[in-house]
Amino acid sequence: MTNQTRPKIRRSRALGVALTPKAAKYLENRPYPPGEHGRGRKQTSDYKTRLMEKQRLRFQYDISEVQMRAAFDRANKHAGKTGDELVVDLERRLDAFVLRAGFARTVYQARQMVTHGHIEVNGGKVDKPSYRLKPDDVVAVRERSRTKPLFQVVQAGGFAAAETPRYIEARLDKLMARLDRLPQRREVPVICDEQLVVEYYSR
Repeated sequence: MTNQTRPKIRRSRALGVALTPKAAKYLENRPYPPGEHGRGRKQTSDYKTRLMEKQRLRFQYDISEVQMRAAFDRANKHAGKTGDELVVDLERRLDAFVLRAGFARTVYQARQMVTHGHIEVNGGKVDKPSYRLKPDDVVAVRERSRTKPLFQVVQAGGFAAAETPRYIEARLDKLMARLDRLPQRREVPVICDEQLVVEYYSR
């Protein structure tokens, strides 16, 4: 579990990306870092720029630095562009899939759904948010959880984005979704210059 002591709105402003729907409103009104000198901070460096981009990607998935580094190491072993492979690797996480499929409103809620045992993969309970999905894996809300008010909201499409990513086949009315194929970087709705992340870890 990552450190959540810093309020998500302040973190969103520091990173320049909304980590929750609520934070989006605050970020729109105050599009600068928090703190007394937030408006006037202009000094930067190449290292700081790369570090900020790495943090921006890491917190959009709400993962620890150890998990982020492990994802980079896996991506670095692939023949494709390391930055693209890194984002695809992170997008295969079960909690990320639960969010994208419309089962949860935020990645924090998605993580909680998984750890509390409400989610199954291919008919078996999985309570590890970091579980990495493969194409054709089917993710569903477990039968014993389906009567909970939260999942009735999900079933009605209450958490669904305007458009479900094309690599996901979601059936919210049946509280299930399938990873149709691995995503392409341009399809993944995260805000990040992943090349800067690669440069940060390759320094």
